[in-house]
Amino acid sequence: MSSVDNGERGFVPEPGDERLTSAILSDSLDAAGLREQVLQRRLEPLVAGSRAFGRAVTAQFAPSLDADLDDPYRDAIDFIDSIGAGQIVVIATDESNESAFWGELFSAAAIGAGAVGVVTDGNLRDTDKIAGLGFAAFSRSRRPIDYRGRMRVVATNSAVTVAGVVIRPGDLVMADDDGVVVVPRSSETRVLALARERASRESTVLQELLAGDSLREVWNRHRVL
Repeated sequence: MSSVDNGERGFVPEPGDERLTSAILSDSLDAAGLREQVLQRRLEPLVAGSRAFGRAVTAQFAPSLDADLDDPYRDAIDFIDSIGAGQIVVIATDESNESAFWGELFSAAAIGAGAVGVVTDGNLRDTDKIAGLGFAAFSRSRRPIDYRGRMRVVATNSAVTVAGVVIRPGDLVMADDDGVVVVPRSSETRVLALARERASRESTVLQELLAGDSLREVWNRHRVL
């Protein structure tokens, strides 16, 4: 297994960042000229209304029939034990349906480490128990099968591709009911500034529309929809 320690830890949101959504970040990325940062496949939230926003910490799985009988989960354990507060776990599997890649106990360990959620193009299992823990989880589907002897971790903390978007360790990832958006670390200062300003304007727009102003009036005034 190859691994690169990117030295990144979690993202600390600013006051008001709870108003940020995948849609606001997508629009802000568009405004910054980054138009291909939304995952092409919608990953399903385990619990409707879930939201996770943090720095990516990544793992790549690949098919493998081999398993260490004495320590079959060694690489996954090492990976999960490296997770820090404010990070979002990104599990790339090339949309494998061979097994599940995340379950209750991995979620419990991630919660204990301060992680904010998990995003995977593979499957979850123990889904009722993950939901009971309150851990934000987004996946392609669900399957009860253990990955041991079917898949293995082949890289951690390296660039991965999930649903057509490259996600690098330390990139900001937002997942909510609408989809998953990736903000490259190199562009986050500009994108976040745009997103925070847009979120503020949208609050004003909402109040004006509810107060009876016409959509045309509000658009002409704020240029936000």
